[in-house]
Amino acid sequence: MKTIKTDLCIIGAGSGGLSTAAGAVQMGASVVLLEGGKMGGDCLNYGCVPSKALLAAAKHAHGMTTGAPFGIKPVKASVDYAAAKAHVAKVIAGIEPHDSVERFEKLGVNVITEFGRFISPIEVQAGDTIIKARRFVIATGSSPFVPPIPGLDTVRHYTNEDIFQLTEQPEHLIIIGGGPIGMEMAQAHQRLGCKVTVIEGLKALHNDDPEIAAIALERIRAEGVQIVEGAMASEIIAKNGITVKTKDGRSFSGSHLLVAMGRKPNIDSLDLDKAGINFERTGISVGANMKSSNKRVYAIGDVAGGLQFTHMAGYHAGVIIKSALFGLPSKSSNAHIPWATYTDPEIAQVGLTEAKAIEKHGDLVEVLRFNYAENDRARAELNTTGLIKVMVVKGRPVGASIVGTQAGEHISLWSLVIANKLKIGAVAAMVSPYPTYAEISKRAAGSYYTPRLFQSDRVKKFVRFVQRF
Repeated sequence: MKTIKTDLCIIGAGSGGLSTAAGAVQMGASVVLLEGGKMGGDCLNYGCVPSKALLAAAKHAHGMTTGAPFGIKPVKASVDYAAAKAHVAKVIAGIEPHDSVERFEKLGVNVITEFGRFISPIEVQAGDTIIKARRFVIATGSSPFVPPIPGLDTVRHYTNEDIFQLTEQPEHLIIIGGGPIGMEMAQAHQRLGCKVTVIEGLKALHNDDPEIAAIALERIRAEGVQIVEGAMASEIIAKNGITVKTKDGRSFSGSHLLVAMGRKPNIDSLDLDKAGINFERTGISVGANMKSSNKRVYAIGDVAGGLQFTHMAGYHAGVIIKSALFGLPSKSSNAHIPWATYTDPEIAQVGLTEAKAIEKHGDLVEVLRFNYAENDRARAELNTTGLIKVMVVKGRPVGASIVGTQAGEHISLWSLVIANKLKIGAVAAMVSPYPTYAEISKRAAGSYYTPRLFQSDRVKKFVRFVQRF
């Protein structure tokens, strides 16, 4: 057994861990990085990257069937499902060098390809190495939550960790879970020629604004995906392929099964109790400074509970670098953290939804709205299905909800506005090139002034007065 002393020991080489390691070592800290699985974590290998690659393949297949309004004769796409999955693998392989052991070792990080576990409040063991560090960062992420549904263990079922390795095209894919992962995979597989049924115990996309979610779900249903809501899976039977029974007595049969029912934090093998680190079912308990009950130990990303997004882990990395390396106070905030669901149309959110804004601010909330159908670029490209809603309190945006083409791109502007506490006038004053989708945000912001300028008797009287001179 050998012992290493270091400034910073990072457990987990996903997005948060890699960002922390790269930033810390380049600022002069000695860094040990532990990873017993794949470098790049869930995002690169099982999540963001492969899912977007598969969605891109599905988009091309769908485009071949939708050209009639443009004068392009629709043709049924001939889908090579295995080749689409090969595209996914190629994309992952192209990004892997950026997250590789070799790259981080060149940066000066001591990478140990073993899982780490605490053996004391100031020590972690990884394989035959004990690491003593001034500070620790737990960045172990999360894994798919697989519920204890009777019979599930008797059938072959997939999660996001292995669905991208499936090269045999499903004839009928049953998806348990109507959240972002479930709906993205449902639409992708439908477009790639599979029959798809989604079974959701509550409401599909229930974490999003209901009006926004309804617009996306209408499109997904129109493409052929069967979305069954209020259907709690109660039993899985290996009959007629795979049959899912629900508590209300219904049955749904298919050839393949994907479980997409959320995530659980990766904490079981960390021996947190030996380090005096408090945790709950949802993850490690941390304050706004991302410190755990052991003040030497930070937890970031999915394992810290809260919003489970790759960019959230990256944001947490910046927060703790300021604290751990420079000894400066630093706190995280969710107020300006955006998220997106990459269905077609896309859904994006930052800050408070309409309901949450009203719950918090009551009558002070003004909801600005603008439809994609009123945007000239959207008209030219026939992407008129969409809506933006901006929640404003005393002239400052506190939230934005978007559904439509490139919603995930548009939401960054509103994150910038909220992060810097800008007034709505900052967006209204923006000049966008014509014709672009960016005008949707500008027009929504401009609508804040419509009743104040164009519908104000006081303004009209003042203008008439000025015109006398």
